[in-house]
Amino acid sequence: MLFRLVEKTLNYARKKSPWFLHLDTGGCNGCSIELFAVLNPRYDIERFGGLSKANPRHTDILLIDGAVTKKIRPRLERIYQQTPEPKVVVAVGSCAISKGIFHDAYNIDGP
Repeated sequence: MLFRLVEKTLNYARKKSPWFLHLDTGGCNGCSIELFAVLNPRYDIERFGGLSKANPRHTDILLIDGAVTKKIRPRLERIYQQTPEPKVVVAVGSCAISKGIFHDAYNIDGP
């Protein structure tokens, strides 16, 4: 009886759990290292139901780190269009938010 209750609760939580896609658009990789730390066994985000997916059609959240370059922008727009509704985009770090140390670089298209 208790086992079934726990199993039902876990299944409900997994149905509502976020799946995310990590996109590194270029930058100093400082924020990428921090995001990878969340995914390793020490913090174990999968324990709470969060899963990293490789296909944008299966994700709930887009995690973008790094400044958006002119070369990656069309790909980023295509990935955004492939993401199902409701779309959630999270810019991680100063490079993704305000171009960071690349604020005056010629190939940066913008955050």
